[in-house]
Amino acid sequence: MTSAPSRLRNVLGHLLGGSSTEQHPAHHISQLSPTYFLERAAAIEPDAEAVYHVTANGKVLRRSYMELADRARGLAYFLRKNGYKRVGLIAPNTPAFLESIYGIVAGGGVIVPVNIRLKPDDIAYILDFAEVDSIIVDAEYEGLLDAYRQTHPTIPIIVDLDTDANEGALCGPYDDAVLEGLHHDRRTGNHGWSALQSRTVANEDDMIAIPFTSGTTSKPKGVIYTHRGAYLATLANVVESGLNLPSSHCKYLWTLPMFHAVGWTFPWAVCAVRGTHVCLRKIDYPLIWSLLHTQSITHFNAAPTVLTLLCASSSPSASPLPAPVRVTVAASPPSPRLFERMSALNLHPVHVYGLTETYGPITRGYPLPAWDALPKHERFERMARQGHGFLTSLGVRVVRVGEDGDAVVPLVDVARDGREVGEVVFEGNICVKGYYKDEEATRRLWEGGVLHSGDLAVMYEDGAVQIRDRAKDIIISGGENISSVALESMLVEHPDVLEAGVVAVPDSHWGERPKAYLTLREGVSAEGLKGEDVIEWARHQSAISKFMVPREVEVVRELPKTSTGKIKKNVLREWAKKGTPVGEGV
Repeated sequence: MTSAPSRLRNVLGHLLGGSSTEQHPAHHISQLSPTYFLERAAAIEPDAEAVYHVTANGKVLRRSYMELADRARGLAYFLRKNGYKRVGLIAPNTPAFLESIYGIVAGGGVIVPVNIRLKPDDIAYILDFAEVDSIIVDAEYEGLLDAYRQTHPTIPIIVDLDTDANEGALCGPYDDAVLEGLHHDRRTGNHGWSALQSRTVANEDDMIAIPFTSGTTSKPKGVIYTHRGAYLATLANVVESGLNLPSSHCKYLWTLPMFHAVGWTFPWAVCAVRGTHVCLRKIDYPLIWSLLHTQSITHFNAAPTVLTLLCASSSPSASPLPAPVRVTVAASPPSPRLFERMSALNLHPVHVYGLTETYGPITRGYPLPAWDALPKHERFERMARQGHGFLTSLGVRVVRVGEDGDAVVPLVDVARDGREVGEVVFEGNICVKGYYKDEEATRRLWEGGVLHSGDLAVMYEDGAVQIRDRAKDIIISGGENISSVALESMLVEHPDVLEAGVVAVPDSHWGERPKAYLTLREGVSAEGLKGEDVIEWARHQSAISKFMVPREVEVVRELPKTSTGKIKKNVLREWAKKGTPVGEGV
């Protein structure tokens, strides 16, 4: 039986709209933040290799966890000393980017990572909209700030030269800032991590970062990441990608941009297991193959387009690896053919799916032992499904949509038959809080109490989902719905086709018909394989249904892609409307 004071506290809690523990967290609850993973790694294993990197001046740089932690701590004290709270971050995958992810937050600030492939005007918009008070930029990309500097001349810009030096002539303003912060800590009491926001924060629901959506059809939207959401997404990625190797530390190759959704939380996840960050300034397929063979890489993340080009590389090192490498695949739906090619090279796909609005991955395809008995192509088809919700998420749902393509409210789940198409929606801990300074967009994102993806999918009897298309990319031809994703997967089955991008074009009889843009495998010329050849193959030799056969096929040198490797369908639609721009064709 509860005591009288306890009953009174409960009544008071109901009257005030919450319990006393909601207002003042109990002693057994700490506020979660992934920033602590670096301090923890350095305390447990200070000499473990944290960073391997070939710098901008061509030198190999190695740093231990103690060195990585010291530099992040120095940056934190520098930012705190100068009162910088909202820090823009413009760089490729460098040690400075990694250090900044920890240093900015430990100093009490918020990370604003910026896509280095955007136009200067879009970058200026993001920095202005996010209200940054300082910027860290890699020297190679400093020119992207020219437009921003004209309207914000007083915002300090800290340039990183990405060299192998810590002090002296080869250092730049960023290294100077790190050293200044370390000296400041020594002069003011040598408090180390204890005076920083590493182990805990005042409120785990506070903002930790504002990554921005790609903005291919409108202005980029800032997404609010919280300490709690980032922490739980990090733990999920440790488990789902298998970073916690039983016998040795993982070696993670940075092919995924750190600026994209804060690297899907992997800057935190790799440190959580004291793995090595193998940083990479740019995608270079021969270099990637060399690193895979010489540096004992165990994990990396990539979009299907990056993996398609990696598997097709003519590099002498492009050969089956001696040990398996786990590759987390996301950004756009992969084809079964790609997974087959990867497996032959000892690249083992971990297929995930998510959005910037879900901290990156939030579902995973879980291969089952029973699949080993299936025919090879059917096994890879099942592996290409988007699967089930992550460990720290709730189950993914697919809900019915109306004629306008929007989800029907109140929500009704589709049948688990692998045929009825609906919208993918999410619930749970690793869904974002909302959009920064955009209440209307946040309301639309969370309409009906679930986070809307805008992706159309089916759900199978076992609860696994499979993406059919973005709602805006479905092609409606003579009353039939054609999934551009499904058609792309079928077209790359042609032995000479490397990549495929499909969009709708007007048709006087059918309303719409598919048009496909293709790139070819190395050694195959446009003269050797013409669009008409692929159409004939699709009609008579492929598994493509007759109503799905493209009306037009055009071979191009390169498909337009976003920074994460997704095909820019809006650009393809413009090509189809106006004709492929000069220089894009083969």
